[in-house]
Amino acid sequence: MKSIKHVALAAFMTLSAFCAVLYSSCSKDACKDVVCQNGGTCADGNCTCATGYEGTRCETVARLKYVNTYVGNGTDNATPSNSYTGFRAVVTATGTDVTKLQLVLQDNTTTPVVALPITLTTFTATNSTFTITSTSASGYTYTGSGTISATVVSLTLVETANVGGGVITYNFPTMTKL
Repeated sequence: MKSIKHVALAAFMTLSAFCAVLYSSCSKDACKDVVCQNGGTCADGNCTCATGYEGTRCETVARLKYVNTYVGNGTDNATPSNSYTGFRAVVTATGTDVTKLQLVLQDNTTTPVVALPITLTTFTATNSTFTITSTSASGYTYTGSGTISATVVSLTLVETANVGGGVITYNFPTMTKL
């Protein structure tokens, strides 16, 4: 009787092992035919893109959708405060770093006021936030931040005088794509 139990147990174990091997060999690798580009990785058949890329296969550089000219109005915190009507933010891609852009602020006659290198810091499906790399021009140092989408830029620009240290903050809350 013991030997029948041992034989039955051995048969059961063998069958279980066979079924496990058969099942695992028939499971499909969802990532087998998926090629994620630009450093993206595949999980369960879907690509997770590296920072700065998007698309089904990470084939698109995200920053390129922000390359546009935007126009809008702003104010500053000077005493008394000033208004800025019809200013432009001309955004271009620079270099090969997918997080870098340049924003040239122009007045209402399209005369450049200051060129600002910006770094995209967060990416969503619809927009990104950015910081302005500290930039010195014409006796001032500029810093700041904002949000950018394919249709709208919001910009906060801090201007610090290199002599005397006076600080003025400019706000352009809604500059829309031309």
